[in-house]
Amino acid sequence: MNSDKYQDITDTELLGRFYREGDNQWLGILLQRYTLLLLGVCMKYLKNEEEAKDSVQQIFLKAITEMQKYKVDYFKSWIYMVAKNHCLMKLRDKNKTPVEINEKMIGVSPEEDDSKLAHYRKDKTLSLLTEILEELPAEQKTCVRLFYLEKQSYQQITERTGYTLMQVKSYIQNGKRNLKITLQKRMDQP
Repeated sequence: MNSDKYQDITDTELLGRFYREGDNQWLGILLQRYTLLLLGVCMKYLKNEEEAKDSVQQIFLKAITEMQKYKVDYFKSWIYMVAKNHCLMKLRDKNKTPVEINEKMIGVSPEEDDSKLAHYRKDKTLSLLTEILEELPAEQKTCVRLFYLEKQSYQQITERTGYTLMQVKSYIQNGKRNLKITLQKRMDQP
């Protein structure tokens, strides 16, 4: 399918068609739009062109699978997070050597070790937050995304969603609380 003839259709419209019709061609057009972005993200993290190209293909497959299970509202930010998380997981898999061995074998200082551990925890937290956000009830997910990720005001969110000001505040507060509780539970799991 020639995606050039669909360049005037917004991401939101393509998503809508995909969810309404269940036709993967719409998702294919959307993924094609972001191929260079995904390749750039993968190159940034993996520093290897072949590995980055392979990763883009794996991300496409993951997107097709995940989007049939979950409704994605903001494709660009969602696919970016999928790509970033994929790359971080690949990097973690490469570096599965325990910290103690690294320290003894290559002389990593405790300060460097703490920095790597803090970086790993931050990445794990971000990955978990992305997953948990997708699990929130639709209203909470929408309001939390608009408020925290798109930096919109309560008023902008009410105008965009049609929810009342009180509903928006409630959805954000409850969504934030649910994210925190679920994140804590998952961080405590081994």
